[in-house]
Amino acid sequence: MKVIFTADVRGKGKKGEVKNVADGYAQNFLIKNNKAIEATKQNMSKLKAEQNKEAKDYKEELAKAKELKQEIEDDKTVVEISAKSGADGRLFGSVTSKKISEELEKQYGIKVDKHKMELNEGVKSLGYINVKSKIFEGVEATIRVHVAEKK
Repeated sequence: MKVIFTADVRGKGKKGEVKNVADGYAQNFLIKNNKAIEATKQNMSKLKAEQNKEAKDYKEELAKAKELKQEIEDDKTVVEISAKSGADGRLFGSVTSKKISEELEKQYGIKVDKHKMELNEGVKSLGYINVKSKIFEGVEATIRVHVAEKK
């Protein structure tokens, strides 16, 4: 029997796949437990429409992510952070990805998740630093941060 999987079934198929499985397995397990539906013409056309919608949504999200990348990497976008430091330019404490994310939103109204920033350790010295951030699948932006001495 040909079925369309509505959920991932380990070893059999992933959501959205169309496969042939044994009749008994399809009726007694997959369809009964809402893990698949029978692959009729009507259900196949619903699946195609759903896949087209998902592809369109993905393209829209990708376009938004690319716009956001352009905005972040614009020459005017430099996140200014002031922190207390010693005489040699080393900070008391550090500037974390959370602080960078908060300041980016406060100064430019751009939201970037702190967990998606590639900053292994906090910034511990004054000056400019580039912080990479994954905005979307395959789209990375570089956030320029300027850490200045607090007066």
